[in-house]
Amino acid sequence: MLLAFATCSGIAHADIYRVVDANGRVLFTNIRPVGRYQVYLKEGRDPVPQGRRNEGRGYSGELRLRYAGYIKEAAHANNVEPALIHAVIAAESGYDLFARSSKGAVGLMQLMPETARRYSVTNRLDPAQNIHGGTRYLRDLLRMFDNDLRLAVAAYNAGEQAVVKYGNRIPPYRETVEYVPRVMAYYRKFRAGS
Repeated sequence: MLLAFATCSGIAHADIYRVVDANGRVLFTNIRPVGRYQVYLKEGRDPVPQGRRNEGRGYSGELRLRYAGYIKEAAHANNVEPALIHAVIAAESGYDLFARSSKGAVGLMQLMPETARRYSVTNRLDPAQNIHGGTRYLRDLLRMFDNDLRLAVAAYNAGEQAVVKYGNRIPPYRETVEYVPRVMAYYRKFRAGS
């Protein structure tokens, strides 16, 4: 059984530890375990800060590599290019697992509560669940918009109804109009580097 992160407003610092139990199950905890363990995430700040801090700028290659395995799995399972998943994560959270938007989106791929429920994500702060749920959503958006990357990305940001409402065009929302070229630039960068 995977232990979920426990977050509460009174905790200012939270190291997360990774432990493999006798049955081979991977467990995560914020309580320092006895015996063999690995520090999974070392925190020196509020674990769920309000507002996004970096909007995709300033993340390290190490952060990108930390989630590469989850991204590769999700990409393979959903037939979505890893470069696109990386691009969305870079633009949405800057690889900040604890990113939280003012609108309520959480995690690496900034899943809204409704999207998380739709894709059976029970813990939006779990990187595997967040990436797999966000990738399934991207897959469905790509299918809905005939593999038009720009429309799928616009729908990821503004919602599929907004894209449909504007005649299968990028909605004229400032955030979305700025978001689509940013994601596409990351996509080209990551695609060239793979």
